[in-house]
Amino acid sequence: MMTEIEIIADNTKEVLQEIQNHIGGTIEEKWSECCLTVSNDKANGTIRFIPFDWGVSLLDYNITFSNNICLKIHASNFNPIRFVYPLSGNFTHKFDVDKQGEDIEQFQSLIYTNKTGGINYLEFPKGVNLKINVIQIVRKQFLKKRTTNISTLNKKLYEIFVDTDHENRYRHYGTLNLKMADHVKRLWKIKTKGMVKILNIEAIVYEILTLHIQQHNKLQQGIPLPTSLIKSELITIRRLAEAILKNPSKDYSLEYLASESGLSQAKLQDGFKFLFKRTVTEYIRHVRLEVARDLISTTDLNISQIVYTIGFTSRSYFSKIFKEKYNITPNEFKKQLVVPVAV
Repeated sequence: MMTEIEIIADNTKEVLQEIQNHIGGTIEEKWSECCLTVSNDKANGTIRFIPFDWGVSLLDYNITFSNNICLKIHASNFNPIRFVYPLSGNFTHKFDVDKQGEDIEQFQSLIYTNKTGGINYLEFPKGVNLKINVIQIVRKQFLKKRTTNISTLNKKLYEIFVDTDHENRYRHYGTLNLKMADHVKRLWKIKTKGMVKILNIEAIVYEILTLHIQQHNKLQQGIPLPTSLIKSELITIRRLAEAILKNPSKDYSLEYLASESGLSQAKLQDGFKFLFKRTVTEYIRHVRLEVARDLISTTDLNISQIVYTIGFTSRSYFSKIFKEKYNITPNEFKKQLVVPVAV
């Protein structure tokens, strides 16, 4: 059974209010961030909205619905271009002229906008944790931004951006994009507050938007994904990389990772090069050095203790590659962090 929520709104804040009318919850607004929080028999989680300058805004879902939900969104005066990315879960999209919707899987991007008077349908499954990132651009406002140079866009996106009267509908189903996942995750990890938090989020939003446009350009040009792996194998490699991030001191080897993943060593190398622009060994070393730098900055551990903590056995080797990466030795870096006490 599908619960339909009809949305006729002039802005995203009204979208939140109309969703609240159907599933309950409370809306709190603080430092431009408007957040609907729900914890009842209809849903559990949050939907937040943050507006920025020049018609750009963020709509982030982090919610689990108890029933199948369909958002029936009318394209009225508020009819932005939407750049959508599911970090977790999946959904279905269709226009009112479609007989059948298109399933958008986890890590797959979607760009769409409708013509005036059209209807957008977004269907969300029940019982699935949905982390869906939506960047919205109101064209008339965005084109007034001095630094906006849409002439650099490919022909198709250019036509969509200059369609400020919403005379055409458009959609683009992207392919697997795991790089975008890292940026979307960062949005939920920001610990700053107030204006600094909003500025940090805005910067990441533009990074995500750039990745959407870059991927769109590549697909329009017919450039294939430079990898021999299928989607499920890339997702497996991403999980391996996350395990390395969580436990960098473990004694990893190509043989061990191949055994853990069920993938050949050649596929592992292809996957890491595609996702992280590094070989497996280079990725492990990069992670360990980043962790080491954080430990030097945030703990009282000495260099020898840090070397052991991150899985290296030679302090001299660690110092050598640390300097190669950061152009400073670990000891020099540690000394720079010591702030002199004023007399």
